[in-house]
Amino acid sequence: MIQRPRGTRDFLPDEMEKRRHYEGILRDTAKTFGFREIATPIFEESELFILRSGPNVLKELYAFMDKGDREIALRPEMTAPAIRMFVNEMSNEPKPIKIFYFGQCFRYERPQSGRYREFFQFGAELIGNPNAESDAEIIAMAASMIKALGLHDYKIRIGHIGVLRKRIADAGVPKERTAEVLQKLDKKLYDEARPLLKEMDVSDADIDSIFTLTETVGDVSVLSQVEGEAGDYLRQLVDLLDAMGVRDVEIDLGVVRGLDYYTGMVFEAEAPSLGAEKQICGGGSYTLSELFGGEKVFSTGFAVGFDRILLAMEKEGQTYTPKGIDAYVLCVNDDVRRKASEIVSMLRANGVCADIDIMGRKMQKALKYASSVNAKYAVIVGPKELEEGCVTLRDMSSGDQRNVKIGELSSCFRC
Repeated sequence: MIQRPRGTRDFLPDEMEKRRHYEGILRDTAKTFGFREIATPIFEESELFILRSGPNVLKELYAFMDKGDREIALRPEMTAPAIRMFVNEMSNEPKPIKIFYFGQCFRYERPQSGRYREFFQFGAELIGNPNAESDAEIIAMAASMIKALGLHDYKIRIGHIGVLRKRIADAGVPKERTAEVLQKLDKKLYDEARPLLKEMDVSDADIDSIFTLTETVGDVSVLSQVEGEAGDYLRQLVDLLDAMGVRDVEIDLGVVRGLDYYTGMVFEAEAPSLGAEKQICGGGSYTLSELFGGEKVFSTGFAVGFDRILLAMEKEGQTYTPKGIDAYVLCVNDDVRRKASEIVSMLRANGVCADIDIMGRKMQKALKYASSVNAKYAVIVGPKELEEGCVTLRDMSSGDQRNVKIGELSSCFRC
């Protein structure tokens, strides 16, 4: 028996219905914020992702040579393809450009709870202007999505990469090695960061000061410790979020995001129910378009780990009940099968979700099957009822039955 590849999953019908339901909530929320959906290829030139994330991405990249000897990679994330598309197709459109996307991504990493080699990502980008209003829109939309999904226990942490970048530069870290240091600090790998900084002749006092800064977390009162433009910017951002109904955010000057292209605000959303691997959403302001051959344009965006947020909802006890079908049409005998096919076609043409017994089951077995597919009603087609132009409509939850004229049948399923 051939098994599915490690780190991938099969989704059965009930699971797919649940996933489509929650995908729909994310899409609908994005549309209420004025964002429009895009789609990009599942594979791109490998260089696109190396330019974005650096050569270290190669160890997790599903890369291969195609038949034209081009180095191709399955996308490990979707920001780079979205900005590549902007440079290629949308750079002359009026700003701001508000886009969102949903799709599969691929990374060769060790599968674990909530992490897979094939995973699903929802994301959004607001392209055009580096201001607090743009960042507030993005954070407010992320918060609205989490709330709309029904997740209760979550926390949004906001920082500013400029604060830590300035502190690192003041301590004497060469600009070309800043990203290397930030990646360690992002993951709180202080035991690895200290010798790295010592190697760059950073003093113990400065190292301790940098580490303390990354641990500076609290409510908006923390902003009194942040001076200069970054502090003013964060205070303006928090005020805008308050006006938009997004309150109780946490200021965390250790939110780094670990990627060199972030330029200002950074944020993360986490669900404590997931334990150590609790991040469900993250993003910030950045510039990428110039890497891909376009003019420098400031953007802000975020990505939701769809699989992880579904897991967090499950751990909170949230359940989804499959909707099933409206009607299941079954026959009393073979003589009425043609008429049953007409009836099910009529129901479908009127927007009723309907199925029909094609297995020739006896009545009790057909009703049992109708129950197993969560049919709300069984439409029983019998010769006696047909003589009067009727069918029997059975409520599958209560067992109540009544005769209904065939011409009036479709209206029985309208709310």
